[in-house]
Amino acid sequence: MVLTNDQISRYSRHLIMPEVGVEGQEKLLASKVLCIGAGGLGSPLALYLAAAGVGRLGILDFDVVDFSNLQRQIIHSEQNIGKLKVESAKERLAELNSEVHIDTYNTRLTSENAMDIINDYDVVVDGTDNFATRYLVNDSCVLLGKPNVYGSIFRFEGQVSVFDARSGPCYRCMYPEPPPPGMVPSCAEGGVLGVLPGIVGAMQAAEAIKLVLGKGNPLIGKLLIIDIMNMKFNEFTVKKDPKCPICSEHRTINELIDYEEFCGIGRGEEVKDGDDSEMQITVDEFNEILQDNSHIVILDVREPTEYDICRFENSKLIPLGELYKRANELDTADEIVVHCHHGVRSLQATMFLRGLGFKKVKNLKGGIDDWAVKIDPEMPRY
Repeated sequence: MVLTNDQISRYSRHLIMPEVGVEGQEKLLASKVLCIGAGGLGSPLALYLAAAGVGRLGILDFDVVDFSNLQRQIIHSEQNIGKLKVESAKERLAELNSEVHIDTYNTRLTSENAMDIINDYDVVVDGTDNFATRYLVNDSCVLLGKPNVYGSIFRFEGQVSVFDARSGPCYRCMYPEPPPPGMVPSCAEGGVLGVLPGIVGAMQAAEAIKLVLGKGNPLIGKLLIIDIMNMKFNEFTVKKDPKCPICSEHRTINELIDYEEFCGIGRGEEVKDGDDSEMQITVDEFNEILQDNSHIVILDVREPTEYDICRFENSKLIPLGELYKRANELDTADEIVVHCHHGVRSLQATMFLRGLGFKKVKNLKGGIDDWAVKIDPEMPRY
């Protein structure tokens, strides 16, 4: 490959560095990088990889641009609200660097399609926000021998690492088992400072570029923890697990599994058929109950900061983390409807209370957000 005059001009700040130079830029132009997620992490990640001249960039996401995304997902704009994220991202990346070939995958990554998609790329960068997909990405990369650039964010803290089972540990070596469903709040539940994904996503882009160039010291076998509230960076060693079920010499996982089942989504985020009507009610059913029963107890298990944004009138706030020591504030004789933002935490609370003997307690399916969408459009959403 011979660089054109335009490419020499565009990438001149790379070319004058001996660590990159013409040879390194040619590697970037010939490289293929897959970005899984076009949200908070995927936004800065894709922008910097396109700007750096990665020749082929894959963008995978199945969501659409929402107004609440714009606080941190800087690849999207107000004009693209409601548009597929992959199309919005492709449009912006083409404006930034028209030479980069953009592949879009408007789909959820699954055990059925992951190997086929990932196999076409040199480096995979994981910008997802759930454990099931992280384990899926990890296992696919291990089985295919691909490096996996990991990043995660929550509130003011971020994590960055590179998992490459050929020369170091994998994600399962660091986290052998997923946490119980709902135990770790998502960004939608706990929040995230808008600049944090920009910092972490840019670091992931840097790691991906280093892998393509074959330069520097990638974060293989290391986990970088970023605390932007105190502006502290801590690095920890991650060792390869000799008993890892996917990357050790004696692996027990030789093909992709059901990752939602592995992460207990069926146990924690959904109620099995037959139990649904007993354990949960819809917002429409809840609306009918409110019209007929003024004595119902509405239990809100969100955090106080969420309660300040929007709430049901006369609801009682007991955050999920405090429920175990404040359950005595509730009466087992009362009819109770528990809710949170989307229904995951409140389902945990409902199951906990039923275990204590509360027989007339139900979870509000879809949470207060579903109420705002279907019943009260004047209620603020977050």
